[in-house]
Amino acid sequence: MSGSGVTTARRRLIERARGRVPATTARAAALLGAVLSLASTFLAWSYGSAFPGNLTIYGYPGGAQVYVLVLALVAIVLLLLEVSPLRRVLAPGGAGGAVRVLASGVFLVTAFTVLAIGVELGGLINVEWGGWAALLAAAVFVVAGRLLPDDRPAVWSYRLPDWVEFLIIALVLGLALAAFVEALAIPEWEIFLCFLVALGGALTAAWRLGLVSWISEVGTRHRGVTVTAAFLVAAAFPFTQGSDNHWLNVMVNVGIFATTAIGLNIVVGLAGLLDLGYVAFLGVGAYVGALLSGAAASTIGWNPPFAVTVVIGAVITAIVGVLIGTPTLRVRGDYLAIVTLGFGEIFRITVNNLDGSTGPQVTNGPNGIPGIPDLKFLGIDFGQSHTVFGMNLGYFANYFFLELVLMAFVILVFSRMNNSRLGRAWLAIREDEVAAQAAGINTFRLKLLAFALGATLAGMAGTIQAHAISSITPDSYQFLNSAFLVAAVVLGGMGTVTGALLGSVVLLLLPEKFRFFQDNKLLIFGVTLVLVMRFRPEGVIANKRRKAEFHEEEISEELGREARAEGAR
Repeated sequence: MSGSGVTTARRRLIERARGRVPATTARAAALLGAVLSLASTFLAWSYGSAFPGNLTIYGYPGGAQVYVLVLALVAIVLLLLEVSPLRRVLAPGGAGGAVRVLASGVFLVTAFTVLAIGVELGGLINVEWGGWAALLAAAVFVVAGRLLPDDRPAVWSYRLPDWVEFLIIALVLGLALAAFVEALAIPEWEIFLCFLVALGGALTAAWRLGLVSWISEVGTRHRGVTVTAAFLVAAAFPFTQGSDNHWLNVMVNVGIFATTAIGLNIVVGLAGLLDLGYVAFLGVGAYVGALLSGAAASTIGWNPPFAVTVVIGAVITAIVGVLIGTPTLRVRGDYLAIVTLGFGEIFRITVNNLDGSTGPQVTNGPNGIPGIPDLKFLGIDFGQSHTVFGMNLGYFANYFFLELVLMAFVILVFSRMNNSRLGRAWLAIREDEVAAQAAGINTFRLKLLAFALGATLAGMAGTIQAHAISSITPDSYQFLNSAFLVAAVVLGGMGTVTGALLGSVVLLLLPEKFRFFQDNKLLIFGVTLVLVMRFRPEGVIANKRRKAEFHEEEISEELGREARAEGAR
């Protein structure tokens, strides 16, 4: 039996079970499971205190127990809401789907914690009776949750006063920053994984309730306020780290990667050109920044102001993009991917050979350019910590703020291009190049423009990267980095800024948090890629056009159901 057949049979089995169990009984069972799961967090789950969170204390939830408590508490509130007059306002489509998601989250966190206690402490004998009671309660909760009646599509159509919606936008972004900082502050990978499961469950439950769609609608209605608030919240991140440079350094690298990914999104997401050598443009910009930095290893004695360096890096990278794109864009599809892959390798080999021995002395070959000095821009020494609003910030905060400014510029360029006649022409080329050419679009010229513009943005990011990492070598720009850039765009959602940002954050932050799996990083990355492409082929944050392409049958079925319901009325 195929995978779709198994899924259909399981769905029918669940539907028959729901038909035999009254909705009131299912809600009572789910409420019992949620209450028991919440109560189990006040029990000891482990005999050994070495497990992260110290789950040996009665009456004091710790570690993963906190996430079980929160999910169970929210589920209890939703189940009580089902029988209250507020249901029509807060859960117009019903809360069954949200409770099922929360129950799954409770079970996953509980089962993983019990299994991890057994593995890390030397056997399941180290699981105290409270852990088994918690697992049993979670099993009851998840089974009862599957028997809850299906909820209808939830639509929140509330329009609040503008100042209230502004406060909601600020509150949501503030909570996002708090959750992000909390995730970075978790040192143990076990608890961090449970945090991700709990956070994913909470967000999915909010989506099933219609809350996420409504918040997205509010943000779209006040796009300018949302974008401004998002950058203000991002600028507040360094103040949560103080003088600690570790996560600031990581986030600077994430910002450079994300800025480059947004530039690639013009090439891949808008114009539909699969570029597997895009990291080479980042390398061109980085080498320009390093050679003009005044470093002792630089072979160019000129050290212009950084603003001039950025312009020079952008121009040179654009020229390289045009020179490479002119012959390569004559081909399409898989052939274009292979040619761009070759270009990426040509760049790496070329800078390796410009060492004064096998070629001119320009890049110092495999040794690269070390000792790149910190920026001195607008009278600010980026290598020094500064006190802002009475708080001492680590020196990487300087690069973070600079990268934030560049990212704002890149997002502005991408948004303007996406909403322009040029952007619509790129989309037409992506959908059907032959049809676009028949409609009078000069496809080659527009593809070359997309290639050059994407290269320009990557080159600008590279000039900052040279100073931020203080040393560049050819090995920093291998094919694997291009593959990660493409994966960030595809996983996050092609053609969207938020998708590229999310993909970049996930691909760079998760390996940093899961250093325990460093040797199997590529294996985990591959499994994640397969799962996302199987269950969310349009990307995590997809635009409406891509979502419609991948879910055409589901949309048709939904429209058919709505038409039949309208006819019955």
